[in-house]
Amino acid sequence: MCGAGRELVVARAALHFWEEPPISGKRGSGAVFFAHCPLRCVYCQNAPIAVGEAGAEVGVERLSEMLLELAAQGALNVNLVTPTHYAVEVRAAVAAARAGGLALPVVWNTSGYETVEAVRANAGTVDVYLSDFKYADNALAVCYSHASDYPEVALRALEAMVDEVGSPSFDEVDGMSRLVRGVVVRHLMLPGALEDSKRVVRLVHERFGDEVLLSLMNQYTPVLADAAAAGDGRAAAALRRSPELALRVPDEDYERLLDYADALGVEDYFWQEGGAAEESFIPPFDLTGV
Repeated sequence: MCGAGRELVVARAALHFWEEPPISGKRGSGAVFFAHCPLRCVYCQNAPIAVGEAGAEVGVERLSEMLLELAAQGALNVNLVTPTHYAVEVRAAVAAARAGGLALPVVWNTSGYETVEAVRANAGTVDVYLSDFKYADNALAVCYSHASDYPEVALRALEAMVDEVGSPSFDEVDGMSRLVRGVVVRHLMLPGALEDSKRVVRLVHERFGDEVLLSLMNQYTPVLADAAAAGDGRAAAALRRSPELALRVPDEDYERLLDYADALGVEDYFWQEGGAAEESFIPPFDLTGV
């Protein structure tokens, strides 16, 4: 399903400045972007790597070297972006890098579509989970990600993540808090899906409270529209099925979601303001650092 073969494929390994503040800080997060993905979201913001159109094959030894190189560049952590389908090799690379002196927190940046067994297998490797919770509605999960069981699977995985790494823990670097243990739950608002976003916020808050950090994002970028205009048949077909994906999330809907979180009593969460829905948030997958 993920499209990956026997070898690791990496599209970029570089400092990344667009994660949540305690993950990117001032120095940047040492992000390694893996190619392929086990969850096929039709609106994917990183489609070139998700479908394997970018990236180069590397071995475990080279990946461990990349992690050490990112540390040498001053990275606040090492941030493994969509690593689930390479979990065995990635864990081996982290172990080798630690044996070589890596002392940074390890961030597992995931769609949230993980099995409990996969999360348990990361014990001792992962310090921070940066996990999506995309939908509370199974119908949306089917329509957009071809995964009817996404809400249930993601909830079980999230429970395992919290059990493994515990509540958020911080230290201080450059006068800013750095997350060294814990779980950040990301929710990307989608156009026309305000009520589902509210359900996600309620579910996560009522189940986990302050055991997780909630991040509410309005940076949805309608890349499908540009791809369809450029002649991409898959994008055009996706827009015919779901024309709302050609739109941006209205500012008013995002404000309603933030107001809802406040009304629920969510005391502290990450939010974005102005200009977040820009392709500048999508890095070039040009083999930098590979």
